[in-house]
Amino acid sequence: MRTWGFAIIGCGMIAEFHIRALNDIPNTKLVAVSSRQEQKAKTIGEREQCSWTTNYHELLANPEVDIVIVATSSGSHASIGFDALRAGKHLVIEKPMAMTGDEARELIRLAEDKRLLLSVISQRRFEEPFQIVKLTLQDGRLGKLLLVEVTSPYYRTQAYYDSAEWRGTISQDGGALMNQGIHIIDVMLWLAGEVNHVVAKTATQAHRMEAEDLGLALIHFRNGAYGTLMASTSTKPGFLPTINLYGELGTIKIEGQEIKHWTVPGMEIPRYETSASEVGVSDPKSISHTYHQKQFMDVIHALETGVKPYVTGVDGLRAIAFIEAVYQSSASGTQITL
Repeated sequence: MRTWGFAIIGCGMIAEFHIRALNDIPNTKLVAVSSRQEQKAKTIGEREQCSWTTNYHELLANPEVDIVIVATSSGSHASIGFDALRAGKHLVIEKPMAMTGDEARELIRLAEDKRLLLSVISQRRFEEPFQIVKLTLQDGRLGKLLLVEVTSPYYRTQAYYDSAEWRGTISQDGGALMNQGIHIIDVMLWLAGEVNHVVAKTATQAHRMEAEDLGLALIHFRNGAYGTLMASTSTKPGFLPTINLYGELGTIKIEGQEIKHWTVPGMEIPRYETSASEVGVSDPKSISHTYHQKQFMDVIHALETGVKPYVTGVDGLRAIAFIEAVYQSSASGTQITL
């Protein structure tokens, strides 16, 4: 069995989840880590017994590195991703893969030109209830999809946004949509399909920050279904995200990682084991690494078999394009067609 060499650029909070995930996969090796903050890189490097550097270009030159994980601040994802691909490394990039759709498209084109894998972290797709619901929808058991309700009622303190200069900025972080809400938005698009048009409003209500802490959207999907979205970081103390799916034949409601309502003809409510987690509703550290592990295992499977990864660069672009449409609709007061 081949051992795949991983490197992580960025040694902040989320990198710790990636490290735990990799440590639980037998045929992976953490080769190197990089951070602009020397002490962070050194601490992780010595603990994990891997090389460390403050210059990620040194890491990219290491021939033992097959796959690079970009886990830096959001605004630097695309530029570092370009460098990783140009260095011939397969790329796993934290959400959002870029801050604009144009940057995301360029990343996709470069990966295709270099014939390298590009996957965007969207670990929630790997959660058991969403896997079950995806298959149920594919089998047509809900009939025609009529309505989708999505909420992301998170809470972040002002101290969270004050903890780094880039937090809450439009160019380097984004707000309730581009940062926290993008996970459930990706799941929504994955389950309900492409969007036709959107009417939306964003606001900054409860924080001193440049980006939004509230996003609201009325959505029309190409399959004819309608949808509503609410994403916030002001809903104290923070609540579990929800997705409700209403079809002609039945209804499924999910809260966090639990199926709360299941009326699907001919099917009892599914039983499954899950990794209990608050999914970061009030504390970004309160998530499990289990689903990151599953995504990394899928990336390895894709490389070993030649199939596409479960979450592609195009998937990452789709979520960004939707959020951009929400911003455009809010700014213009008009309906935006995707």
